[in-house]
Amino acid sequence: MSFPLINIDEIGSLQIAQFQEMDYEAIKKYNIPIELMMENAGLNLARLTASIISKPQNILIGIGTGNNGGGGLVAARRLLAWGYSVYLHIPNKKLKPLPQLQLDRALAFGAIIEQHTNPDIFLDAYLGFSQRLPLSEVYTEALVTANAYDCTKISLDIPTGFNKTSGDLLFNPNIILTLATMKTELLPIIDSHQIYIADLGIPNQIYNKFGVKFPAEFNQSGILKCYSS
Repeated sequence: MSFPLINIDEIGSLQIAQFQEMDYEAIKKYNIPIELMMENAGLNLARLTASIISKPQNILIGIGTGNNGGGGLVAARRLLAWGYSVYLHIPNKKLKPLPQLQLDRALAFGAIIEQHTNPDIFLDAYLGFSQRLPLSEVYTEALVTANAYDCTKISLDIPTGFNKTSGDLLFNPNIILTLATMKTELLPIIDSHQIYIADLGIPNQIYNKFGVKFPAEFNQSGILKCYSS
């Protein structure tokens, strides 16, 4: 499956801190539940993953304690329903309430908590836009292991361990599925990494307020592949 192309130079980008404000504005003003945006993020991650590999194949998802991990668990549930084998690596078992609910759902669908040693694809859903450096030891070790996997690797929103100031990557994915809009900090790596944008369901009025263009192409698939001219 191919996804529509979008020129980032034409729609603009937001710094990660600005996107945090955008996300909060959508929740506050339009009463969009976090769980709904988590569902949209996870569904689009699952759809992108399914466009890359055939079934049945083994998918390993790295799960964090917060909303990014929750999105990974939504993806796990959707992929399991589509016939894939899904394994979960959860370095910190103290999940927040909503990700814990998503974990319970994923386990009911057949997810296995096990760090598969030879996955066909790895999804990084450890930490999202609110991550802070330096990472804890458990995540640093997880990224060392993940970097060594001989498979396609996808990060959800922002690669775990990404240095927003320098652009350095502790985890180096092949693909990044960023959420709602391009992040300015990711622009320097747009030529070396495949970057996609996923529709979170944020209304175009919010995009206008923050000075970026709503990607009208979302109506075709909910996932757009980015390029810069």
